[in-house]
Order: sequence, then structure tokens, then C-alpha cells
Amino acid sequence: MADSSYSARHLTVLEGLEAVRKRPGMYIGTTDSRGLMHCLWEIIDNSVDEALAGYGTNIRITLHEDNSVTVADDGRGVPVDIEPRSGLSGVELVFTKLHAGGKFGGGGYASSGGLHGVGASVVNALSSRLDVEVDRDGKTWGMSFRHGEPGVFSGDGPDSPFTPFEQSSELRVVGKVKKGLSGTRVRYWADPQIFLPTARFEPESLIARARQTAFLVPGLGIEIRDERPESLDESGEAPIHSFNYEGGLAEFVNFLSSDSPITDTWRVTDSGKFTETVPVIDESTGHLVSREVERECEVDIALRWGTGYETEIQSFVNIIATPKGGTHLAGFEQGLTKFFRKQIEQNSRKLKAGSDRPDKDDILTGLTAIVTVRVPEPQFEGQTKEVLGTAAVRQIVSKAVTSALNAKFESAKKHDKLQTGALLEKMVSEMKSRIAMRAQRDTARRKSTLENSSLPAKLIDCRSKDVANSELFIVEGDSALGTARPARDSEYQALLPIRGKILNVQKASLAEMLSNTECGAIIKVIGAGSGRDFDLELARYGKVILMSDADVDGAHIRTLLLTLFFRYMRPMLEAGRVYAAVPPLHRVVVQNAGRKPNDIIYTYSERELQEVLKNLHKRGKKYVEPIQRYKGLGEMDADQLAETTMDREHRTLRRVRLEDAHAASQVFELLMGNEVAPRKEFIIENADDLDRERIDA
Repeated sequence: MADSSYSARHLTVLEGLEAVRKRPGMYIGTTDSRGLMHCLWEIIDNSVDEALAGYGTNIRITLHEDNSVTVADDGRGVPVDIEPRSGLSGVELVFTKLHAGGKFGGGGYASSGGLHGVGASVVNALSSRLDVEVDRDGKTWGMSFRHGEPGVFSGDGPDSPFTPFEQSSELRVVGKVKKGLSGTRVRYWADPQIFLPTARFEPESLIARARQTAFLVPGLGIEIRDERPESLDESGEAPIHSFNYEGGLAEFVNFLSSDSPITDTWRVTDSGKFTETVPVIDESTGHLVSREVERECEVDIALRWGTGYETEIQSFVNIIATPKGGTHLAGFEQGLTKFFRKQIEQNSRKLKAGSDRPDKDDILTGLTAIVTVRVPEPQFEGQTKEVLGTAAVRQIVSKAVTSALNAKFESAKKHDKLQTGALLEKMVSEMKSRIAMRAQRDTARRKSTLENSSLPAKLIDCRSKDVANSELFIVEGDSALGTARPARDSEYQALLPIRGKILNVQKASLAEMLSNTECGAIIKVIGAGSGRDFDLELARYGKVILMSDADVDGAHIRTLLLTLFFRYMRPMLEAGRVYAAVPPLHRVVVQNAGRKPNDIIYTYSERELQEVLKNLHKRGKKYVEPIQRYKGLGEMDADQLAETTMDREHRTLRRVRLEDAHAASQVFELLMGNEVAPRKEFIIENADDLDRERIDA
């Protein structure tokens, strides 16, 4: 029965920063490590916006050993004078009031990443302590906050006694600086009551984004110093990472590209104007009124095609990454598609393209591009700013791309003609491969309909139709299959044997991959298609487990299989549905006195084996010698394989994750790609780190 006593007195109104502490996920997305990093970038982005506006060239980030973090810049410094309407200093206003700042069109910034005025105040609300120091007008001004409330700490750290201001706040002068020096320093301690105990600052993520920002703002120097105990080097020194790039987007594209170039890195720079009706603060009344204003959108794009098959496009608005795209990315892809379709149609006879039209993916294959726009007050979807929604940007970007490519393709220079001709040939080749693949797939589907099954004969399927509960073991060779077959649970475990090392698909073309027996069998068995047509919901198994020998050849086979999944079935990796089995290396039989059965201990490394033997010696236990060393899965009995590698209650699996797609792509291209020189250089540079004891020779 409904509670009839529910009335207005049961409603709660959260004031100011209370709402942030009550519902932090609304503002930072999550309270794990990602949310912690989001807070850090809210502070860093404020410093970057100063550099974008032309008022700063250096940002220093320090991760302290007490898990606090400091961000310092040499910008103008947060305003310290009193804001007339609120009666608060600029520092207190920025760090305590939601939707307050200099990015609402009041002349503080022409374009910026932060525009909702909540970044600094949200970080303050979610911090157990935050200290701000501002250098301006020959003085250093300071203010401290606890959970967003201004006051005075009587010691260092967040646990020292805190006295909040009662009547009015005070922005204190805490030092002097040389005339003309300015900047802001923010140090804060994330509140452990808000963030999960496992939340950590991620140095890899911080370094990657700092490098990205330095590329996007030429001349900006970013330094990261990590003083946390776990990050210190062997001599106890804190590692320092510095980034400063003068080459801008072109240098960024060259950094991201890992394949041989077909074209140089081309630049697209343009701008366009548009009008939109937006709420504007009326200076006389201080209220918001709707007015039609004219905006200017600046477009800056760097792009380059290579011989590879991967597409790497990163988009930014006012140097803020938009991983889910938006109108600027849609305009970029629209301009490319429209232009190249027209070019291929006009040259169809020369290119032997027939009447077929390339689709967007044919054009984007092998492309590395950075798409950036600068827009005053862009319309984002949510505080996390992952999608740009400003509609007019789409047509401006599309027009800029078309215009720049027209100039490049109409160039009379021999160098340009060679590059544009090679590029069109690559796109037509991709188009033909796609059409051939579709025809092959359609043929297979028709064949499946007629024969009722197109699955490879060597597949030993499971009985269960429950996808979530089923597992496909890809096993190395017929000998391993012979052991795995009686070891499996036939209700939900399927087996697919492969013969030796499959094709290295990082080097091979799409057509070569499709014609390879082993690759084709794996794709057919999983049943969700491949490449851009892969549909995760159609996958026939909840888990795919790669089961190869625990030796060098087994590791190579596992790498080749992972390369196939990375290139053509990446959603399986992204969903965490690909695993590597961990078979044991040794089997130690411990002898027991009397009639008590012997104990069996499996070890998975040489070090673990030595520790087990040392422990047995200490306890006075004897063991059967020689100790069994498994050279391959085929040497194990079915019950041993079941117990150690296939039985869900006892086995160990390693889930293969795809945390950083770009970093993974670079590693795959380096180790498995066509370019030999970088791989040779990598081997030479890392030869000293080789552990010869781990070579199974």
C-alpha cells in the first residue's frame, strides 16, 4: 500500500557543493581511478586554457608521496579582487560556486575546454583539503578549503585541525613575488570518503594525456614529477617526464602513425562563421537574456594515409578530447567521403573501379588524423565533454576538408600527383576487397542454408546453447586435442584445434586472411563475422580460451591468435571475452608415509618450483624424482589437464584486456607488422633485459 504521508516536507534541496558530494557520479562519472583522474584533469585544463589564451607556457604536475597532487602554471593567476555581485574574491568564487568562472562569454577566454564553471568547484567539493596560491601584483595570495568550505588549517595535510570562516572569508597574503610574475598553484587531497579505496592516480594515463596536450598546444611545456614511493627508481629518485612540441598536429600525427606513409602529413586550416541564439548575461541587470550572437569556428586538421589497415582518428574541441566524436568528426568524415567518392567516380576507368562506390570505411582505412576545432562556448553532452553537439560545426569542417583536398588533388607538382594517385588506388583496392568479402560471406550463408551447417568438421562442439555459459578452447595441435577431448566438460566446452602457427594477419591483407584455412575456421566457429561487420551479439561462445603450450612456440602461437582477434574481432577483447589458459610447467609428487595417497603440487614457473622444493626440504618431505616437466599439453594426462587447465573450480585463466587501444595497436604493429627496422631496433635496445633462463631451448 502506498505511503499517503509523503508530502513536501519529505523533499530535500541540496545547496551548493552538497549536491556534488551526494552525487559525485553526475559530475565526474565514477569514483574509481577514472574519476580521480577526471578531477586532476579538471584542474590541469584550467591551466591549459590559460596557455591557449596566450598567458602561460609551462605547467608542472607533482604527484606527492602523501597521495596529494599539485598543479602549477605561469598564467595570469585566478583573479583575487572582489566580484561585486557575490561579494566574494575571485578565488573563492571559482572554487566554491558551481557555474561560476570566466568561460561564459564574459571576455575571459575566447575559447576554452572548461565552460560549465563547475570543474574547480567540483574538485574542491570532493577533496578533504585543497590549497590555492595565486601570484599576482607582486604578492602571493592563499586560501584553503575543506570539503569545499573555506577556512584555515593549523598544520600540514588534510587531517590537521581546521577552522572554517564564520562571518566572512579572507584571502590572505602569504608571500611576495617579483613584479610581473604571475601564476596559480593548486594542491589537493582527494577525499577517501568519496573515492574507492582502490582509486589511484594512473601515471601512464597522465603521461599519455600530457603528451597529447603538448602536441595540441605547440610551445606549451608540461612536466610531470611522480614522488610516490612505488614510482621511485632504483636510486630513490622521482621520475620526471617533460613534453614540449613545436610541430603541433603534424608532429602528433607522425607520432601516432606506425605504418609506412602513402601520403605526407597534410594540414587543413580554415575557419567559418555561424550564428546561434544563446543565453547571455546582461551587464545592466546581471540576468540571462537570449540573444543571437555570431560565432567563429576555427578548424585545424592534420591527416596522413599509410600502407596499414588501421584507422586512428582523434578529435578535440578547444584541446579537450571528444572520444565519442560529435559534429566536428561527422563533418570531417562527411567531407572525406563526399570528396573521394567524386574523385573515384571521375577516375573510375583509370582505376578500374567500375560502377561501385567506396563507402566511408574504404576511405578511412590506413588513415591517421587529428581533428581539432576551436569554438566559443561549444555545446557538449554532459560535463565529461565526450560528444560535441554544436550543429553548425559539421558543415564548416566538411567544407574546410573538401576545399583543402581539392587544392591538393589539383596540384601540378609531381610529388603531389604520385601521392594522390597511390591514395586513390589504395581506396579502390579496399573497396574491391570489401565487396569480395561480402560475396564470400553471402556464399557461405547460402551454403549454410543448403547444408544446414558451415562449421569446420574439426570443431568438437558443446551441447549447451547457452552462450554466456559456453567456452571455446582453441588448442594447439592434434596431440593437445587428444588430451583435451576427454578432459573437457562436453556440456559447455567446445574444442577447435589449429595446426601450428597461423597467418600473421598484421602483415597480411584482408583477402589473404580470408583465404587462410585456420583464420577462416576461427572466424566461422565464433560466428559473429569479422572486421567492421563483427557483431558481438552473434558470438556463439561466452568465452574464447587460447590454450597453447607453455614454451616459446606456444607464446608465439598465442600472440598470432591475439593479433587475429585484435585486427578482426576486437569487440571480443573489449568485452573481456578472450582468455589465455595457464597450464602448469611442473608436476611435483610429494611422497607421504604409510598408505596415505601422495600429494600432487603443480607449479607454473621455475621460481615457484624452487620455492616449493625449498619448502619441502625444510619440512623434511620427500618427492619423486625426476620432477615431471611438461613440454606440451599433449604430455599431460586427461585428468591432469582437466584439473589444472579446464576445470572451472581449479584452473587459472588470464583475461586479455584492451585498456589502451592505441598503445596496443602500436605494440602489435611494432612486433607483428611489415616494418623490420623498428622491430630490430626494439630487440637491440631491450636485449639486456632478456632473461636467458626463461628461454625454453
